[in-house]
Amino acid sequence: MPDADPKHLLDELAGLEAAGPKQRHRKARLLLLLPVAAVIYPPLYNHDAPTLIGVPFFVWYQMAAVIFGGLVTGIVYLIVGTERSVDGVR
Repeated sequence: MPDADPKHLLDELAGLEAAGPKQRHRKARLLLLLPVAAVIYPPLYNHDAPTLIGVPFFVWYQMAAVIFGGLVTGIVYLIVGTERSVDGVR
């Protein structure tokens, strides 16, 4: 391995650290596509069977999709919101 200038390595690490949160924000926001993908194609869930406690699949799938969407949104908020407060950006 060739010798590297320590200052150059520190500068490189500082650049990676500075770019890190933006990359994580982008990836976290892509998670928001999951709930949309879960309900965007109706033939995926447009049927009665299987039922859950007498409730048709269509209905309980939609309820589960709403809960799933809320969870994903909360997770993204925690990731992006926490990093925003650490970065000092409002």
